[in-house]
Amino acid sequence: MTDEGVGTSPARVGGLDRVTGRQGYVADIHLDDELHVKLVSLDCPRARIISIDTSAALEVPGVRLAFTAADLPHPMPRFGPQFKDRPVLAVGQTNYHGEPVVAIAAETHDAAEEAAGLVRIEFEELPAVFSVAGCLDPAAPLVQDPSLRPGDPHAGTNILREHHFGWGDVDAVSADVVVEGTYTFPMVTQFAIEPHAFIAAPDGDGIAIWSSIQHPNWLQRVIAGLLDMPLAKVRVFAPDPGGGFGGKQHAKYEPLLAFMALKAGRPVRLVLTLEETFQAVRRGASEVRVRSGFRTDGSLVFRDIEANYLNGAYADIADRTVAKGGYTASGPYMVPAVRIVARSILSNTTPSTAFRGFGNPQQIWAVESNMDEAARVLGIDPVKLRLQNLAGRGDAFIPGDTPADGDWARTVERAAELIGWGSPAPAGRGRGLAVGLKSGPTTGLSYSTVRLLADGSVIVYAGTSDMGQGARTIFAQIAAQELGAPLDWVTVIMGDTAVVPYDQQTSASRSSVLMGNSVLLGCRDVQSKLRAMAARLEAVEEGLIVVDRGQVQIGEKVMPIRDVLIRGLGLLGGEVIGLGEMRKEAQPDHPLGGTAAFFEFNCTAVEVEVDRETGDIVVVRHVTVSDVGKALNPLQVRGQDEGAAIMGLGHTLMEHYIYDDAGRIRNLGAIDYRIPTSMDLPLRMESDTVENEDGPGPYGSKGMSEGALLCVAPAVAAAVHDAVGVVIRDLPLTPERVWRALNDQAAGASVG
Repeated sequence: MTDEGVGTSPARVGGLDRVTGRQGYVADIHLDDELHVKLVSLDCPRARIISIDTSAALEVPGVRLAFTAADLPHPMPRFGPQFKDRPVLAVGQTNYHGEPVVAIAAETHDAAEEAAGLVRIEFEELPAVFSVAGCLDPAAPLVQDPSLRPGDPHAGTNILREHHFGWGDVDAVSADVVVEGTYTFPMVTQFAIEPHAFIAAPDGDGIAIWSSIQHPNWLQRVIAGLLDMPLAKVRVFAPDPGGGFGGKQHAKYEPLLAFMALKAGRPVRLVLTLEETFQAVRRGASEVRVRSGFRTDGSLVFRDIEANYLNGAYADIADRTVAKGGYTASGPYMVPAVRIVARSILSNTTPSTAFRGFGNPQQIWAVESNMDEAARVLGIDPVKLRLQNLAGRGDAFIPGDTPADGDWARTVERAAELIGWGSPAPAGRGRGLAVGLKSGPTTGLSYSTVRLLADGSVIVYAGTSDMGQGARTIFAQIAAQELGAPLDWVTVIMGDTAVVPYDQQTSASRSSVLMGNSVLLGCRDVQSKLRAMAARLEAVEEGLIVVDRGQVQIGEKVMPIRDVLIRGLGLLGGEVIGLGEMRKEAQPDHPLGGTAAFFEFNCTAVEVEVDRETGDIVVVRHVTVSDVGKALNPLQVRGQDEGAAIMGLGHTLMEHYIYDDAGRIRNLGAIDYRIPTSMDLPLRMESDTVENEDGPGPYGSKGMSEGALLCVAPAVAAAVHDAVGVVIRDLPLTPERVWRALNDQAAGASVG
């Protein structure tokens, strides 16, 4: 770099490894001649690209492509699930630290890495913005060119969208006590153990994509649109992702690889390093101001919330997380007057995307912390204050939306009981409790195909992605239950858009409910055909036949399904095929496009010990209780709850991006970015469920994979206050932050 901010820089490059499928997909595509791809980026967040010199890179033996914006159509193709604002490669300038400028494709990993290091990019570093205050400053540089946002009243600002929700008249309400605070939530990354991995290959007159993605059908539409191909010419293979947590919902580098594969005429593959993943996906940071008004008896009378979410340089799905998080920000309480303003703010940082909890942990941290502060001001027990204001079953706690769909008070009472609420805490320890609510899917469309084979075994085809949440097991359980097959006789096929029917997406804890119902309906379609078969064989009316749990009953006569199949299919063999379809239609006039299919509700209670000398927090006990409707697989429910709880401890105690003054991420990778390890686990963890079979899913189930993460942070912060008396409104609660708060407390006491 020169003093004028213009310079030539060798590129920072990342590593890659092989994409592996777990399900033995077979396609008429030879991947043994695939090219290895390396990404090239600048070590600054925002820069004007003056020139790119790839000549030295192209001289490296084995290098076949040095791909830049000049190799793409003009104007630059752009994509995104909400706004088509993201370029396939940086064009003209970069907008965040790590945005790719060049992609090298070579015969070997080593050749690609060597060539990437030889690319020379001349650039001029430009002013950039990385904080809420900086982005909202009227004099701030614009993250996006206003021409990309035609007709947008906010195009001349860094506000992507501003959402307004609420009811009643907050300004007209009189409160006896008003509690106000501003609470911050950090940028954190999903840290899936399997990296983001992609392959693209020409496939006749179409293209095939392999991706560790959660929404293969959505990706199919994106690629078809960018390449101007029919959907039938775009085949997406989506092997079970090795963890996703929202970060693998939407297209990232698949479009780039698609264009590269077509240009090279060969398969190309890219596997992001962990460091590159940090620069590809994250959760949105936030600053949330909460004003809550109460009567002296503890009754909530109003909530006034302003939530600013610091999203990245491109929209991705982040604005949807802001809308869904903001919409339910008043919590699961009966509040007469609510005003919520939630903003999506563009910044020169890694684009934020979906993350387990989908915009809700940020506002729950703020609102539940505010609730604890109110309890102290009012002199009311925090559990009692919550129960007093909590919505009861059937209450319209958000006017015009799904009423409260569970016995939430029972969930709170159970968590309080398990943590020993009301009994004295051991010396040096404190207890805290918080609740969390998340709206489930607001729309949905899931198709399935169920094949009952001649020997009674079953094949289920479903477009859901199983990334560890156990969807494959749940669908197999449903088929086994409905068709009487042993569980190990059921095979579930997923992950190939040319084979399995359409599923809208795998997100919002929807799979057990929407696809689960689709599989259930597919099984019952098979049952209806078995009834017709049995009626023909037995010469009786179809209405007299009952098919249930692997048996066909005609009056007193009971036959195994397999016997009916053998007789009904005859010597030619064959199978019985059922089709399932589950819809939740959109409601265009609703603020979110539809009401909640269900709510995830969780209560978390913790007991912590705080070292006053170091600020270190030890979670002695962690209790999580979720309202699940019906636990279809109790072991999986427990695993999901405990996994979510530990993930919540990550952003509560340690996880956060660190940026330097120039806007570069300083803690890329596992060494400098801490996640919970076995050394950080609660000394004792207990999970429980409330089951009333009151959900819309199979057998009364609800989605539940995110709930136990939602309210970990406010519960821990409340326990820290209970233990040592400090109020902390900024996450994470690192030892340094707690230590400083304790020192400030001591200094204040000595002055007083």
